Amino acid sequence: MKLPVQYWFGGLGAAIECHRQGHDVEIYESFPELKELGDIISFGPNAGRIFHRWSGGSVSRRMRALSIDLRTYGFNIHKYDTGEIVVNQATPEYGEDAPNFNGHRGELHSVVFHYAKDELGIPIHLGHRIKTYFEEDDQAGIVLDSGEKIAGDVVLAADGVRSKARQTVLGYEDKPKSSGYAVWRAWFSNEDMLADPQTAHFCNNGDTFNGWIGPNMHFLFSTIKNGSDCCWVLTHPDAHDIDESWSFPGKLSEVLETLKDWDPMCARIVAKTPEAKLVDWKLVYRDPLPTWVSPKGRILLVGDAAHPFLPTSVQGATQALEDGVSIAVCLRRGGKEGVPTAVRAHEKIRYDRVRDTQKTGESTRDMWHKTDWDKVKENPELVKLPRQSWIFDHDAEKHAEEVYDEVVAGLTSAAK
Repeated sequence: MKLPVQYWFGGLGAAIECHRQGHDVEIYESFPELKELGDIISFGPNAGRIFHRWSGGSVSRRMRALSIDLRTYGFNIHKYDTGEIVVNQATPEYGEDAPNFNGHRGELHSVVFHYAKDELGIPIHLGHRIKTYFEEDDQAGIVLDSGEKIAGDVVLAADGVRSKARQTVLGYEDKPKSSGYAVWRAWFSNEDMLADPQTAHFCNNGDTFNGWIGPNMHFLFSTIKNGSDCCWVLTHPDAHDIDESWSFPGKLSEVLETLKDWDPMCARIVAKTPEAKLVDWKLVYRDPLPTWVSPKGRILLVGDAAHPFLPTSVQGATQALEDGVSIAVCLRRGGKEGVPTAVRAHEKIRYDRVRDTQKTGESTRDMWHKTDWDKVKENPELVKLPRQSWIFDHDAEKHAEEVYDEVVAGLTSAAK
């Protein structure tokens, strides 16, 4: 079975999982070369379980070495104005077979990219921009800007929040809209932090994680790689029109003005940031799509193309990986002659779980932004970052295997 898929974690993960399940996979991506872009990204243990199955755990061990280790430090949650630590949330111990990762997006992506390309030999075609998608009864494919057409049994479109494939799937243009929030974010080295006695302790203590929560905003700051690298994100209200773009160069003056009534430590950290490292990222929102599957069942939206997540869910990239695991199992179980049924079964298996997980991003954001500090004074546990077992304990591969036949039977019965 041949599958053209796309790049980044959702596409790479889907390609690797499809390769594991015996499918013939090729990746097409518009980026002309691999670059270690971005800042922090998080993967929960439900993603770690997936990574651990690759190459006998060697991939997850490489990723773990690049990730923050908070087993000693935990997560300090501060009140926004006084700076007092309200509660320290301990980092749970996860088994070696289900690790969690928080590291630089580009560095972790490089590990996965080279595993797919160099160890598995999956063809990755860079510098190939997709102009449009097409599907027929027995195949689907992509048309490149060059005019070249590439066909396969199914296309997995992991082309992000501005997915071109979405119009093919839905039959109409579904424009992204502002979530009402944006994130300033940065990743930089520790030199200026170390030079200031008031901020040096963050880096001298190795890996650390601190968060300040307050009215309609939250500021998260980490040191990583034993304190050598620093990163922060500030989620704040923003109603910018994202039709033009959703990522801009950030301005330190705007960040500092926004933080003027907060604990001075937040501004002190921000002031150490080289402005060239600052990004102003508008959070895109989409209502849940009615379907992720094209009319003939041969094009499937994967990851952000199907379901963009708010950062406060801490699950966006992980759910994209779960998509790849699920569709790979379904395609193997359905076989070459049953592609449309397998693709629709995947959607049925994943849809409710993804929707419910998406909601946690909104509930966590609102819990932090609308904190009742009198209640928190009585019970500091109220502001801890939720870690739901129904999310973290999920085994996407096992689940797809267990329910596939039942789901297909339901689809067949409904079609009669």
